[in-house]
Amino acid sequence: MENTSPPALLIYGATGYTGRLIAEEAVRIGLEVAVAGRDRTKVEALAARLRVPGRTFALDDPETVREELRGARVLLNVAGPFSSTAERLIDACIAEGVHYLDTTAEFAIFALTEERSGAAAAAGVMLVPGVGWDVVPSDAVAVHAARRTPRPVGLRVALKVTGGFSRGSVASAAGIAELTGLVRSEGQLVRRADAAPAAFDFGAGPQDCAPVPMGDLITAVHSTGLRNVEVFMCSDGAIPAPGEELPEGPTPAERSEGRYWALAEVTDADGSVVRSVIETPTGYTYTQLSAVAAAARALDGQQPAGFRSPSQAFGPNFATSISDSRITDL
Repeated sequence: MENTSPPALLIYGATGYTGRLIAEEAVRIGLEVAVAGRDRTKVEALAARLRVPGRTFALDDPETVREELRGARVLLNVAGPFSSTAERLIDACIAEGVHYLDTTAEFAIFALTEERSGAAAAAGVMLVPGVGWDVVPSDAVAVHAARRTPRPVGLRVALKVTGGFSRGSVASAAGIAELTGLVRSEGQLVRRADAAPAAFDFGAGPQDCAPVPMGDLITAVHSTGLRNVEVFMCSDGAIPAPGEELPEGPTPAERSEGRYWALAEVTDADGSVVRSVIETPTGYTYTQLSAVAAAARALDGQQPAGFRSPSQAFGPNFATSISDSRITDL
């Protein structure tokens, strides 16, 4: 169902595992939406099922991308790996005055959107990468914990995930090993050769988590003003390697039954430490809800121009506005 009229919200990558979940939720809550992607057969089938317009276009030609975005108000990019899609879509959004959201967890995309902030601000365009799990909840709990102490100087974020992974998530994680040891130290991004696992208690006893280069190394600086940030992650099972044979994504039962956690540990100038944790539905369920909620808020006028973290764009309570999510002080 191809349609040439500009939609309020264009979801690019809507035919993938996470993209379909997001498109279904956007339709369910009544947003004016069009679905888009590179595979005409899949786009037309999804558009027909959801009874919304569909658009098929690749990202090879910048002018074509601009034409397809022209007249839209918000683009939600769900097409990973984002290293192959984000830059061309961001540049087209800035050129056409379209607000840009995506669901990336790739560090390089947070760095890219931060780099494009000046151009976006000049064009009146908002750039918010990572409007799903982990950055929406981890950004919020970092802000919350930092406010619990008078002179915060350092932040450690720990993420705990459960259940299965989608093929797209694993593909997007392919570059993590290349950035092992990356931390924020006195405001600068540096590689720490001695980066080592650390134990964090999410509420059921200490658990070892590995250091990982996540977008929080950028977003937390903007949200909290802290100049020292480290990120860690642990899982209840092995995280699949890129290229490993996987189902398309977690089953509906896995999405509904599991839980995810993000913990923020903030150190004060006097050496004291405060800890808070946010517990949420599984990442795929959370991302389905938070990405659509972010798009709805952007459509409703929450559009501060330039690069923004989720908390900056939509407020510190945005993360806990997602169903079945709550912050606890430890």
